[in-house]
Amino acid sequence: MSNSSCSLFNRLPTKMYSSCNVLSTTALSSSSPISSVVSSLASVRGRCITKQPYGLSTSSRKLLAKSKATSLSSIIAHGKAYRSPVSAVLTNDSSTIVNMEDAAEKIGLLDLDPGLEAYKDHFKYRMRRYVDQKMLIEKHEGSIEKFAQGYLQFGFNREEGCIVYREWAPAAQEAEVIGDFNGWNGAGHKLEKNQFGVWSIRIPDIDGNPAIPHNSRVKFRFKHDNGVWFDRIPAWIKYATQDPTRFAAPYDGVYWEPPPTERYQFKHPRPPKPLAPRIYEAHVGMSSSEPRVNTYREFADDVLPRIRANNYNTVQLMAIMEHSYYGSFGYHVTNFFAVSSRSGTPEDLKYLIDKAHSLGLQVLMDVVHSHASNNITDGLNGFDVGQSSQESYFHTGDRGYHKLWDSRLFNYANWEVLRFILSNLRWWIDEYKFDGFRFDGVTSMLYHHHGINMGFAGHYYEYFSEATDVDAVVYLMLANNLVHSILPDATVIAEDVSGMPGLSRPVSEGGIGFDYRLAMAIPDKWIDYVKNKKDGEWSMNEITWSLTNRRYTEKCIAYAESHDQAIVGDKTIAFLLMDKEMYSGMSTLNDASPVVERGIALHKMIHFLTMALGGEGYLNFMGNEFGHPEWIDFPREGNGWSYDKCRRQWDLLETDHLRFQFLNAFDRALNLLDEKFKFLASSKQFVSSTDENDKVIVFERGDLVFVFNFHPENTYEGYKVGCDLPGKYRVALDTDAWEFGGLGRVGHDVDHFTEPEGVPGVPETNFNNRPNSFKVLSPPRTCVVYYRVDEAGTTNWVTHEKSYLEEDNNSSEVSTRIRIFER
Repeated sequence: MSNSSCSLFNRLPTKMYSSCNVLSTTALSSSSPISSVVSSLASVRGRCITKQPYGLSTSSRKLLAKSKATSLSSIIAHGKAYRSPVSAVLTNDSSTIVNMEDAAEKIGLLDLDPGLEAYKDHFKYRMRRYVDQKMLIEKHEGSIEKFAQGYLQFGFNREEGCIVYREWAPAAQEAEVIGDFNGWNGAGHKLEKNQFGVWSIRIPDIDGNPAIPHNSRVKFRFKHDNGVWFDRIPAWIKYATQDPTRFAAPYDGVYWEPPPTERYQFKHPRPPKPLAPRIYEAHVGMSSSEPRVNTYREFADDVLPRIRANNYNTVQLMAIMEHSYYGSFGYHVTNFFAVSSRSGTPEDLKYLIDKAHSLGLQVLMDVVHSHASNNITDGLNGFDVGQSSQESYFHTGDRGYHKLWDSRLFNYANWEVLRFILSNLRWWIDEYKFDGFRFDGVTSMLYHHHGINMGFAGHYYEYFSEATDVDAVVYLMLANNLVHSILPDATVIAEDVSGMPGLSRPVSEGGIGFDYRLAMAIPDKWIDYVKNKKDGEWSMNEITWSLTNRRYTEKCIAYAESHDQAIVGDKTIAFLLMDKEMYSGMSTLNDASPVVERGIALHKMIHFLTMALGGEGYLNFMGNEFGHPEWIDFPREGNGWSYDKCRRQWDLLETDHLRFQFLNAFDRALNLLDEKFKFLASSKQFVSSTDENDKVIVFERGDLVFVFNFHPENTYEGYKVGCDLPGKYRVALDTDAWEFGGLGRVGHDVDHFTEPEGVPGVPETNFNNRPNSFKVLSPPRTCVVYYRVDEAGTTNWVTHEKSYLEEDNNSSEVSTRIRIFER
């Protein structure tokens, strides 16, 4: 979810960008001014911390209650004098023990980017905050890994001969547990409160059976100090449902503890972490071709094989956490530990993930810890009855409310909030075997302004100032440390539009610890071009700059479009390119119109160039790979509660005479290209030519040579392209091939031999700074990729791919794959 409506292009700091110095960048001055840097942050020496863990806070506002005008220099002066009462150690992402003094005084990020030196004090402060918080957790809870197993203590859990229920609700005066098991009368099931605001009850078994039956409804009833009683869904509930016979019925918590015979048992191990993720972003509910909500099991059986056939190695699932409003796309979460019941039960979701693992697919979850639904009846917000921030999951006042999203904002400094959301991450990993997360709305978390009405221009002071929410930054550092500790092969991605430096660098270096960030400027640039520019106005330099403008050593997931570009009110790239002709011009029984011919050609080129040049991973949203028509519109009053636009029309692919199949075949091929040549994981990226007159971009990624010709008319024969390695080159992939709906103008059986250029080792004498060159045919609106021939390796790989696919009994996929590379 994005906060800002401003252009995303040029949001990222230019200093330290471009992984290979592909393009010259304008370095920002390291002496850029900074206004009131962390002026509201606390003096470390002056902190006052209770010894008890429940309700503990390290909120910066609380710590600085008497010193709001404190300067940055005074904070650091105090920091230098401060010595932790505990042996100061920091466990980094690799479980290596590092001295705290070194961690605080020597920030690894500054070695990577000396331009950050001016903000060293900021990094030292937040690193101390992180180390102190982690040490407190270890002192009071044993370890962060144990702390993040709160679901074993809170909510409903089986113990010897009973069910134990615990709930943190410090503002409550009395509390009961109610449900089907006691006729919704809690008089006989009152909870007791301890000094930390935690309510608990032991409910003995009856005749050897749990007093609360599996799959029965339950709620938490508590009384506020004004004497009013409230019924709420337990915060740690593992399943929640609503009455399907009642329109807009409220949700009920469900006690989910299936007997061993009904509990799903995982059969397949997690697949190894891919060198580079090729991510298929999917929404289970809208994945059916029918106008209805799809199920986890149907998705597993019908959609996962499609994803695997198209050579993706990762599937990212949206809207898994329970959300009472379907139209929120899953981003207004009501029950954080519960799976969305619209698509099935917890055991059904486990079946889906196990099936994905059997296909070699990692599974990421779209996790929402940036905010929570404002829904009082069904959600966590129902526990807020006007108490102080330290007794609530959320901040009070304006700080606790997101005015654009109409949702509540967590108090990340609160001990029990940290337990809740860190445990939430571990729950999804341990219980459901998720392989990582895509954190939604990270920009909103990083700054007190939440990115609202902010146009980040790339100045470092925009990222490191009093506007930075250090509480949230510390939480994200703890979260990434935790996830990589319990699952070293996890993939964790940040959705951030601001471009904060260090976001995807290890915590041990002073970074926030994500593996990747989403390259969110790229889709905005493509939408701008497709909507507003004529073909002749497309700038090769600007396109290339947009794709390569990323921080050195911070990995990005590139995408041309995601679910954001498909929702109602916007259009996908295919729909922008072809619009109404997608309804009438996609049949191969007739010649393609100029609009359709252009649309199919540019659709392939835009997605391919994004993948090849835009990052270290790639993402596609479900259906966009084949140019799914129309938009996404969830059932709502304004459309008569219709599901017609909330589905995927897979039948378009299965109709032989429709051109959608060409785009799908190309998507399969470009993923296969990376599977073979591993170019996404290669740090070698060199753009040798961006010719504005020819409208041609030439670059190398790994040892592949890419030639993109965006000219609408010109064919270039004998077009000279530079390359690094000498030898013989052949076509690896051609967007103009017949099987991809092209015109087949490039011969695939032609050998291209290189010629040396200039003096070896003297770039200025080379051709486009490359020591070798060869000549190619480049038709208009095409991309052709060339690989350096390895005679022995090619045949072996083709044989391997063929045997693998025949095991899957997918002969049609075999023929397509073999045609791409068999020469």
